[in-house]
Amino acid sequence: MKQSYYLYRSGRLQRKDNTLEITYNDGTKKVIPVERVDNIYVMTQFDFNTVLLNFLSQYGINIYFFNYYGFYTGTYYPKESLVSGKLLIKQVENYNDMKKRLKIAKAFIDSASYNIHRNLIYYKNRNKNLEDYIKEIEYFRRQIDQCKDVKELMGIEGNIRKVYYSSWNSIINQDIKFEKRVKNPPDNAINSLISYVNTIIYTRVLSEIYKTQLNPTISYLHEPSERRFSLCLDIAEIFKPIIGDRLIFSMLNKNQITEKDFEKNLNFLYIKEKARKEITKQIDKRLQTKIKHKTLGREVTYEYLMRLEIYKLIKYLIGEESKYEGFKMWW
Repeated sequence: MKQSYYLYRSGRLQRKDNTLEITYNDGTKKVIPVERVDNIYVMTQFDFNTVLLNFLSQYGINIYFFNYYGFYTGTYYPKESLVSGKLLIKQVENYNDMKKRLKIAKAFIDSASYNIHRNLIYYKNRNKNLEDYIKEIEYFRRQIDQCKDVKELMGIEGNIRKVYYSSWNSIINQDIKFEKRVKNPPDNAINSLISYVNTIIYTRVLSEIYKTQLNPTISYLHEPSERRFSLCLDIAEIFKPIIGDRLIFSMLNKNQITEKDFEKNLNFLYIKEKARKEITKQIDKRLQTKIKHKTLGREVTYEYLMRLEIYKLIKYLIGEESKYEGFKMWW
């Protein structure tokens, strides 16, 4: 079974016959059969050469790079083998037609906000005082279908997120002050944790898009722009509440992560290596967890749910399905 590998300690990555050899700066080595590798996540400084890149290209293995603070900075992506001019034209058509674009964007927000709502219901049933937040989100969700353009829709999404994040102090047992979502840079431990978890989810969605013929730069909710794969942001909205937020709540409430895992002198922006390893370990564990799929009638992993979501979107774009609906959890 293929899996993703995270590199946290500095060293060198090279090809050795039909394997990948990791040599860490402390002299320890690790050898991995290339057939077992899905993606590589470089979380620190690493050396490698063009021989390795050519080798990885033969197997379609992507390398994702992260900066000192653990935030995604870029991808080494082998030559595209899955291309479709027909699908690309359909993607652009659905973006240029505002009615079609808005329809897809509404589906993303409807699904994402539903999953947010389900999270609050889940914790309400565990004796958390969330009734007022639930009612507010229900109020904003009723406005989604009435939006006349994407800008108005993003405003509704912003209101839902604002209410949702306001509820976190009631959900999280630890005494960590969290008033609002702040990015670029995060201003406290929870904001740093959200940003780190979200960037991992973002790259995992990107990895699944790369396994299809979709172009990740053409999006419908987030505005396409230079230097970012905005379609990943669209699809990640669906899975952040399911995978990311649930993970954050669980790890904080079990004290698997505390403020001690952040560098206080850096305004909690930097998550210590041990904590980052544990977070990615738990994300991978959750992504490989299986659930019974209602439509397929068989068990699939959370990771495969992402791929299925992308396939659903493709079928809608090329006209095989008359309607696109984002994934909604039922638990």
